[in-house]
Amino acid sequence: MSQKSLLLVLVFLTEDHRSLLSEHFDVIYLPYEKYGGDRSFCIETMREHASRIKFVLTNGAFGLKDAEMARMPKLEFISTLGVGHESVDLEAAKKRGIVVCNTAGTNAEVVADHTMMLLLATIRRLPFLNREVRKGLWRDDVPRPRHISGRKIGIFGLGAVGQKIATRAQAFEMQVGYHSRTRKDETGYTYFSNIEELATWCDFLVLCAPAGPQTFHIVNRKILDMLGPEGVLVNVARGALVNTEELVEAIQAKAIAGAALDVYEGEPNLPPALIDLDDVVITPHIAGVSPEAMRSAIDRVIENLQRHIAGQALISPI
Repeated sequence: MSQKSLLLVLVFLTEDHRSLLSEHFDVIYLPYEKYGGDRSFCIETMREHASRIKFVLTNGAFGLKDAEMARMPKLEFISTLGVGHESVDLEAAKKRGIVVCNTAGTNAEVVADHTMMLLLATIRRLPFLNREVRKGLWRDDVPRPRHISGRKIGIFGLGAVGQKIATRAQAFEMQVGYHSRTRKDETGYTYFSNIEELATWCDFLVLCAPAGPQTFHIVNRKILDMLGPEGVLVNVARGALVNTEELVEAIQAKAIAGAALDVYEGEPNLPPALIDLDDVVITPHIAGVSPEAMRSAIDRVIENLQRHIAGQALISPI
């Protein structure tokens, strides 16, 4: 029996998903979260198995560095789980002839669902009401929360996730505007040439763009002031897109009505300044996670790998 190719997995997977990968590859499972993000464990594993590791599964946050690629002379394929790839050294991979891809689009449905939940929960003040009604609060004791129907949603990044969010927003009869690297006139949505114009126009600013130098802290106090005192920020992209300190200042000053964050700077450690803010709804970077989405992502990894081995074009190359 021929030996299976070796796949190094650096992200958390359920036992079922590891078993699915093991049907096709020999798997070394070393999720970085288990080691507190310490990269030394990864280096030791590479030293031990360097002669056999051909494939790596990581994610955008942990990525893979040039020095780590150098320890695996037979490495030929890197996939991220999810769309992000900000911490994968793409130049180093290209220089070494290593193929890089992601699982873009496999979790778009659940991220869009989660986004609408976050927006509704923030506008309708769900966490506050759920907590306080258990202490005797009644509706006459609180200001009337607004609704989202018929209002303006601005989507920063109209990729697979952004388009699914737009579809759901239309079900609420919302006006949809967007800014994206690629203009998509065929959608019929209103295009804005920059985030400043988008923030000024919309009631709700939803971030779906990748992290990187061009988007680092792209949402700052200036953008939040443009969003305005009835505006809500929703971030389901990466924490680095938002200047946390200036977001907190804007909320405390009532410059915006609130924020909904599935991602934040310093993950998994929540910035202390966010903890006690009632106008911020926070979830633990889980928007893209569901059994269905994870199975779809693993299937994509396997299909991309099989295509790579067969010399065929990948479904979602980077």
